Amino acid sequence: MEGIEVVVAHAERATLRVGDVFLKVDTDQARIDAEVAAMALAPVPVPRVLWRRPPVLAITAVPGTTLGRLGAPSTGSPAAWAAAGAAIRKLHDAPPPPWLGQAGRSIDTLTALLAEECAALVTSGLLPADLVDRNRRIAEAALRPWTPAFTHGDLQIAHVFVDGDQVTGIIDWSEAGQGDALADLATFTHGHEEHLDDVLAGYGADADRDVIRAWWSLRSLLIIRWLIAHGFDPFAPGCEVDVLRSRL
Repeated sequence: MEGIEVVVAHAERATLRVGDVFLKVDTDQARIDAEVAAMALAPVPVPRVLWRRPPVLAITAVPGTTLGRLGAPSTGSPAAWAAAGAAIRKLHDAPPPPWLGQAGRSIDTLTALLAEECAALVTSGLLPADLVDRNRRIAEAALRPWTPAFTHGDLQIAHVFVDGDQVTGIIDWSEAGQGDALADLATFTHGHEEHLDDVLAGYGADADRDVIRAWWSLRSLLIIRWLIAHGFDPFAPGCEVDVLRSRL
């Protein structure tokens, strides 16, 4: 063992890597419970649970490397992105868990959150009104009825591991549950619009691209203030603010 790697850390949770073991510390035990339950049900490769001692969950590392991260070019091939799309489709086609996940927030809840965040982004001076207003109009296309699916809820590309053109593992299931399948697809391609065609080649062409694009705007608008409050930089090149600017 060469040392301890801090994978992610903020006021709500932290993930450490110790050799081939990930230690997840979460202030909300319900998130850990949901993660363990979701991994037991998910029909895709997931880490193995080693032990649980609240507030810590120990899981195995998964082989391979991630497709990349937000704000940086992807190292994954088109075939790897398509394989990820196929794995996501397998997840979405599985019977959904009995609980709502992060992607399962109601239209009314999202509408209220969108209004609150847009107002705060403008009044605080974080973003210009025209940028916020344009993306709010785009985001509203995501506020429509959806059929419940088994969703990951936080399907960032850093959470999907591949080896060559095969998916070897999907991690971080604490936000999983019933939700909008297109929210997962949008999170996965967020900031990597150039790979949307590759993902949908594996997932299936029936996904509504306009709704996926709407979710790019919605996700960015809803998360910018949270990111800043937790020590992340949504203004970094290729990240959330650039995603909003690209909609113009």
